[in-house]
Amino acid sequence: MPLWIDGHLDLAWNALYFDRDLTQSIERINARERGMTDNAGRGNATVALPEMRRGRLALCLATLLAHSRPDLMPTQGHRRPSLDYCSPTAACAIAQGQLAYYRLLEQSGEMAMIVSAQDFIAHWDRCSSQSNLLATGTTPIGVIVAMEGADGIITPEQARDWFDWGLRVASPVHYGHNQYAFGTGEAGRLTEAGVELLREFRRVGIILDTTHLSDEGFFHALDVFDGPVIASHQNCRALVPGGRQFSDEQLRLLIGRQAVIGTAFDNWMLVPHWKTGDTPRVEASLEQLANHVDHICQLSGSHENVAIGTDLDGGYGAEQCPIEIDSIADVQKLADVLARRGYSAQAINDVFHDNWRRFFSQHLPVAT
Repeated sequence: MPLWIDGHLDLAWNALYFDRDLTQSIERINARERGMTDNAGRGNATVALPEMRRGRLALCLATLLAHSRPDLMPTQGHRRPSLDYCSPTAACAIAQGQLAYYRLLEQSGEMAMIVSAQDFIAHWDRCSSQSNLLATGTTPIGVIVAMEGADGIITPEQARDWFDWGLRVASPVHYGHNQYAFGTGEAGRLTEAGVELLREFRRVGIILDTTHLSDEGFFHALDVFDGPVIASHQNCRALVPGGRQFSDEQLRLLIGRQAVIGTAFDNWMLVPHWKTGDTPRVEASLEQLANHVDHICQLSGSHENVAIGTDLDGGYGAEQCPIEIDSIADVQKLADVLARRGYSAQAINDVFHDNWRRFFSQHLPVAT
């Protein structure tokens, strides 16, 4: 089984707001949640540190996630644990709490925070040479801290503080809108503050994640920002219509910028017209996921721009994952799907780890 890198996991949100102990097994987490009804993902968790290790996950982008939405009242919105807070100050405090969670797991030896190219290379070399120890818990899982929606950055100037605190990747917006941009479900370019935020990202060395930007915001961001870009968990609109996916034009622009695009495992991004709670789970499989991998490869003319960004347990659970996925360890099954399609061992390694490895080895800051 290849080692692999996941471009997007909401670990701290799951731990703190779904109240899950991610150091426990999936079986124990799901047993504890049996009978809970606040979210369809209850009792269907797929992500925990033991399963990440069992599946040979060496490193992931782990998110900080909180919205600043003063237009939403506390009683409105989601059945799931809230992401929405009334001010950027509150969102900043919540994001710092999530960062503290990762720090505590690092102190206990469960994780290793990756903040420089040297950190990344040393961690990858350690996992490659001691891959058997990864599964037993002796080797920590590497974490690059990413912010999904920059709501927790109070002002553009605070990007420097966040960089000093360990933030290395950020998207301007998640769903809806914030002071910087319009995201999934809305339309609009970057705000003036959003333009300045991206200029600060470039100055301090934060990588831009284009996932969740509206179409107008996407094109505006690429015009404004000339640094390294990714799409951490993103699929293809040509296969599944809708604004959450990127068009071929957008994907080609990312490929032209030597970006890496992480394919996502959320069924509503894999099956056209998926209806949560209605469409049978069996309609989604790793074959559909492989179709998105194929499509990006065709646009690129190679397999060097596509990777994995599962978004597993991103507000849902196994009920909204491909039928083969009961835990994150099952991502390894994608290797067999790609092999049956004629992907070489090197191509499979590129998708599973080498494309992310090359990108972050090049674009994380060099420690001085």
